[in-house]
Amino acid sequence: MRGIFDVEAMKDPLLLLSRILMMLLFVIFGWQKLTAFDGTTAYFAHLDVPLPAVATCMAIVMELGVGAAIMLGLFTRPLAVVLGLYTIVVALLGHPFWNLSGAVEIDAEIHFFKNISIMAGLLTLFITGAGRYSLDRMFHLDLSRVSSGSRRRAWQ
Repeated sequence: MRGIFDVEAMKDPLLLLSRILMMLLFVIFGWQKLTAFDGTTAYFAHLDVPLPAVATCMAIVMELGVGAAIMLGLFTRPLAVVLGLYTIVVALLGHPFWNLSGAVEIDAEIHFFKNISIMAGLLTLFITGAGRYSLDRMFHLDLSRVSSGSRRRAWQ
C-alpha cells in the first residue's frame, strides 16, 4: 500500500523535519544563553556549577553551535552522540528530582525525562543519519554511507 504509508518516500523529508524540530529547543535556549551571558553565568554560579563562565560557554557551544549543525545536517552522527552525552549530563546534574520534594520535584522530574526522551531522538539520528536533505549528504560527510569507495550524488 502506497500513499500516506509509503515510509521510504517520506523518510528524508521527515528526517529533515525531525532534525529541525528536535534542535529548536537547543538553538533557542543556546541563543538565550548567549544573549544573556551574564545572567546565565550568575544562574550557574547560584547552582554551584564549577567555573560558571566556562560552563556557560560550553552550554552555548553545545546548544547553539551543535544544535545548529545538527539542524543543518552537518556531522550529524558524531554530533548526535556528543549532544546526547551533554543532554544526559544536564539531566543528571541539572534536574536531580530524587533529591527534591513537592512541586520542584515534579518540575525537575518532567525536565529529567524530557532530556531522556531527547537523548532517544539523538540516538535515532545517530542510527539513521541526517538523510538526503543535509550538508552531510551534499558534501559526502557521512562516511558510514560510503561503501567500496563509491559515492552517490548529493540529493540523489
